[in-house]
This record gives sequence, structure tokens and C-alpha cells, in this order.
Amino acid sequence: MPDEQLTLADVDLNDIDAFQAQRHHAMFEVLRREDPVHFQDEPDGPGYWCITKHADLMTVNRDYATFSTAAGGINIPDLDEEMWNGVRDMMLYMDPPRHTRYRLLVNKGFTPRMIAQLHESLRLRTRAIVNGICERGEIDFVPEIAAELPLQAIADLLGVPQEERSRLFDWSNRLIGFDDPEFRGDRNEGMVAAAELYLYFNALAAERRQTPGNDIVTSLINAEIDGDTLSEAEFDMFALLLTVAGNETTRNATAHGMKALMDNPDQYAKLVADPSPATIDRAVEEILRWATPVLYFRRTATHDLELRGRQIKEGDKVIMWHISANRDEDVFDDPFRFDVSRWPNEHIAFGGGGPHFCLGANLARLELRLVFEELVTRIPDMHLDGEVEYLRSNFIGGIKRMPVAFTPTAPIPV
Repeated sequence: MPDEQLTLADVDLNDIDAFQAQRHHAMFEVLRREDPVHFQDEPDGPGYWCITKHADLMTVNRDYATFSTAAGGINIPDLDEEMWNGVRDMMLYMDPPRHTRYRLLVNKGFTPRMIAQLHESLRLRTRAIVNGICERGEIDFVPEIAAELPLQAIADLLGVPQEERSRLFDWSNRLIGFDDPEFRGDRNEGMVAAAELYLYFNALAAERRQTPGNDIVTSLINAEIDGDTLSEAEFDMFALLLTVAGNETTRNATAHGMKALMDNPDQYAKLVADPSPATIDRAVEEILRWATPVLYFRRTATHDLELRGRQIKEGDKVIMWHISANRDEDVFDDPFRFDVSRWPNEHIAFGGGGPHFCLGANLARLELRLVFEELVTRIPDMHLDGEVEYLRSNFIGGIKRMPVAFTPTAPIPV
């Protein structure tokens, strides 16, 4: 349970410092109990409705005709015309039927078969990553473990040379870290990062047209349904989405998951004692619930409606707080207990169903399964060795640094 006991008057979801200090759970606990469809005032905007219960979030996420992505975007702040023009061709900002057409095209490059083909190479990459740190006894877990497998995986998927994967890391940090001063704290810097990324992937696409590869870029530039293909802008937007979503989210789920295991040594010991696939799979689902790397997504009401007695007007912002729904007392028994055996586990870390269910869910589960299987098998005593530094954001639940220590072990053959 959150240590802090708050009242409804204490709730301010605009307070990004509160999120960085991990005080948001206490605010959401109050909202779920006292005002589950809460209107939050906004200093530089009209305010927004906060959806904090699991069932309500599922309702909003699935009813795309009433709760639109295309009408206002996915973030709390409204976009100006220049910024809106820059993202309107991204799948996240579309409603059906346009979203349906786009998703059919990009699915051609993201099939279960392609993910299955990655399994063995990612297993070997995971082993090599742990080999690289296992003899040292102390590391910063985020850049040296949590960030590495998602970066290597997304580089493989996109056909980016592994020696250039650090560029993906830099672009994604600048694109999502605009509220954190370490990442320049400037939305314009995010636009610069996006422009750099587009130039890079347009050059890569031109190269793949001459020399096709077994990667998503090749699949996307050749994807066609009934004569329909991706425009250059749509291709650029998918490259950006995959760069960010493909490494930010899994990186943060891995870091939060390892911290939860270290904070709950009895749960860590369960996995060490039984790292079987069934045990690891359940642990991965609990890690996803616990971490919820994307804290919210926004929708915009397309007409007047009532929800739990609250009158939502056409054009109102409606914010789905996944991080709150994944601690909903009506769905999860003792939701603030981290339990690697929890089952069933109806978390909505990948979205609450509907057209925007995470395209990369299977890849994320595979990466988490591989990394935790390797860690609990080879490093049974990892523990915190310094202060955990969280990202300053109320959109991404990020961990920037997490010093850890453990008993050194010998590398094993790859």
C-alpha cells in the first residue's frame, strides 16, 4: 500500500514531480475510492477527465467511436497545428477505419512468424548481455541490462546495424523525455530528434529498395493490400513509433520488474528455486502489471455522454490511467502486493483491448521472459546498491538509473 495517506483535495495529476517521487499511487488510490471519474483542472488548458478504474478504462478504450484518438491525440497537452501535422500519420493517432487499414499494412512486417524467428537469436543475445556483466559484481542495471536487449532486438527487427543502436536509444530518450531536464526538457528537441530519425530511416529504406533484407523496413516498403501501400510519412511515423515503443517500454518494464524482485526477496527466491517456463511466464505478467510503463493514454469525447454520473461533454479530454487500473482493488486481490504467482492476471499494460492493443505485445513478453530467465538462473542475489533515479514524467513510468550489486559469477558459452 502507498505510505502516503491523501485526501481528494491533495490530488494533482499535473504535478510531475509527484510522479518522479513515486507519489502517484497514493493519488490514484484516493481517486479509485472517492472519485473514479475525476475532473482534473489544468493550469494551461481546459482540464481533463481521469479514468482510474479497470472496467471504465476497458469501456473507454474499446469504444473508439465515442472516445477518439484522432480528435485530440494521445497526450494531455493539446498539440499546436505544426506538432499535430507531424504526428497525424502515426498509427497511435488514428481511429478506424484509417487505423484498421494502416494496421493491416504494418502487420505484414510484424507477424508471429517473424517474432518466432527472433527467439533463438534473442536468447543468445540475452546470454551475451549477462556474460558481459556477470564477473563485475556491480553495475547500473538500466543501461547495462534493461536497455540492452530491447535495443538489440529492435535494431535486428528494423535492420539497423548493431553498432548504431545507441542512436535509437538517444532518439527515444529525447522524444519521450521532454519533461525531464536531463533530456533537455524541451518539446522542440523532440521534434529535432524526430527529424534526425526520419532522415536515417528514409536512407535505410532507400538502401533496402536496392538490397532487400530480412527485416521490418524491407517488409514495410513492400507491404501492399489491394494495391494500397504506406506513404513516406506513414513509413516515417511507424519507424518512430517502433523505435520508441520498441525499446522505452520494455526497458522500463525490465527495470521496474528487477526492482520489484529486489524489494520482495521472497518473490525473487521463488523464481530462483523454480525458473521453469510456466513460473517465468506468470512472473512476466505480474511485472507488466506492476510496471505499467505507459502510465496513460488520452482520448477525446466525440459527443456528450454520462459515465458514473459525471457529465462528459463533446471535445472533453478523457485520460485513461493504466497505472491506476492495474492497481484496481476490484480486479486484483491485494493489488500492492507483488506476487509472481498471481493468476489470473487481467492487467492492461498493453491496453484494454480495442483497436489500439499493443502490436509489440508478443515481442515484449518474449524479451522479458528471456532476460528474467537468464537473470534468476545466473544471478540469484542481485540487490540495490544506491539510489534509484526515476524519469520525470507523468506519461512514461521510467527508471533512468538503478545501481545494483551481486556475487560475481563466471560467464557461460554462447
